[in-house]
Amino acid sequence: MVDPEGPLLLEGPVEIELPDGSTACSDRFMVAVCTCRRSRRYPWCDTSHRRRTRPDAAPGDRTA
Repeated sequence: MVDPEGPLLLEGPVEIELPDGSTACSDRFMVAVCTCRRSRRYPWCDTSHRRRTRPDAAPGDRTA
């Protein structure tokens, strides 16, 4: 099951064929593939589109 809000983690190296027919390659040992297509570095997930929150922030704290 793939969560559309999260990346798909694959063991590398990985070669992905994109919809336009081009390919993207990564030689990393673990690769995060973006499934929501909002990443600035698509097809790789860079978490640029995710909310930034501090895990220790209190409810209502606006500094997070």
